[in-house]
Amino acid sequence: MRILLTSSEAVPFSKTGGLSDVTAALTKELAQAGHDVSLVIPSYPQSQARLGNSGGPAIVPTGKSVEVPLRSKKLVGRILKSSLPGSTASVYLIDQPGYFDRPGLYQDAGRDFSDNCERFVFFSRAVMEAARVLDLRPDVIHANDWQTGLVPALLSVEYADQSGFQETGSVFTVHNMAFQGQFWHWDMLLTGLDWQYFNWKQMEFFNHLNLLKTGIVFADMVTTVSPTYAREIQTSRFGYGLESVLFNRRESLRGILNGIDPDDWNPQTDARLAKNYTLETFAEGKAACKAQLQQQLNLPVRADVPLLGMISRMTDQKGFGLLADCLPAFLECDVQICFLGTGEKKYESWAQSLATHYPGKASATIGFDDALAHRIEAGCDIFLMPSLFEPCGLNQMYSMAYGTIPIVHAVGGLADTVVDATPQNLAHGTATGFRFSTESTIELERTIGRALELFRDRDAWMKLVANGMRQDWSWSRSARDYVDVYRTAIARRSRRAPAAALA
Repeated sequence: MRILLTSSEAVPFSKTGGLSDVTAALTKELAQAGHDVSLVIPSYPQSQARLGNSGGPAIVPTGKSVEVPLRSKKLVGRILKSSLPGSTASVYLIDQPGYFDRPGLYQDAGRDFSDNCERFVFFSRAVMEAARVLDLRPDVIHANDWQTGLVPALLSVEYADQSGFQETGSVFTVHNMAFQGQFWHWDMLLTGLDWQYFNWKQMEFFNHLNLLKTGIVFADMVTTVSPTYAREIQTSRFGYGLESVLFNRRESLRGILNGIDPDDWNPQTDARLAKNYTLETFAEGKAACKAQLQQQLNLPVRADVPLLGMISRMTDQKGFGLLADCLPAFLECDVQICFLGTGEKKYESWAQSLATHYPGKASATIGFDDALAHRIEAGCDIFLMPSLFEPCGLNQMYSMAYGTIPIVHAVGGLADTVVDATPQNLAHGTATGFRFSTESTIELERTIGRALELFRDRDAWMKLVANGMRQDWSWSRSARDYVDVYRTAIARRSRRAPAAALA
């Protein structure tokens, strides 16, 4: 199968969050399964430099370019080519410095770029033109999140009858409903599509252009990143106003769990760790990694104290409001905690204040450090993910793979991946972590208390560790599910014909 994936970011070229990891890992897994896979992303020179891409895969010109009309002007983007380490997949980068050679991918100093709509309309059109110029002739195009939400619409409205696209199906994945790409209605002109599509059934949302809705409506198949989240986003609590759109597409909506890349997240081979380990060598390996982390964070090196960790955007969505109300009480006890991340200034300041008021017990690193992220997963005993909503989540999977016990709010992918350590589940050998179902400080406090109590029972704790480390979170399972969705999308491609009739 010829598969074209497109996304606004992918490691090792660009990264702001989990979308980047998912894009690269799925691309690699599909290629490894024998498919002809191409990935098209923007070229962000400053991001590539920050991520150290100079030591990564080479990026070279193809000698080809795309010409994209935007209102009265035509813009040119050079097509660059690279690869993913250890993969046969082709990576194409659209080089347009005026749009993408900036300090951030979507924003600078916490503020969105004012021309984000124009930037990603250009990119979406560049993706389609790159497929034509490179003669990729994809069987399916898989777009991700609002930044590429226009791609399914372009395929349906403009490219369906063009050579190389007549048999092409489309898939659109929603990674997070909270980010929809909403812009004022006059930005509809940027898309180049007829105003007839600016209606409540297709691209319009309360008199705004909505690019996430556009992708959902026009794609042959829609996916999201966990089965539970697929159900949640059809409700008013999690649908962010698009719940009825998703309910109407429920027959074409699938929830597929993300996986993790075992080449990057594997305690047996992770070069960032003080000592590699497996389940059989867990005790010695975890002790060495815990000591390494404690030393790096200036915490007393103690094997007996429970060390809690959190790697996250510091926002309300990630549960920081709940944590702020209950964690200080635990720090009065014999525990340690470390934070890594950036986000809302109030939560960055709160985490730093914990480190100031509880020296030797709390640490806060504001920023992102990939090596430290791996060491937190390996060195901590417990990992905190009290998210108010979480489409899939990756860190709970990383944690279990590294023998670190997750504490999660039972929403989205967290509910699908973590089995609560109830007495029954512990007895049956199925428990892998701790869950709470009610969004409240009291429930989070009780759940942390349960975890700390079980930590003192080393035999029971080791059974929990073993259950988690035996889980298979590789992408092979998820990639097979995506291939099934691709086949369905190709079979349904004829459904694009009546799209205009909805207008």
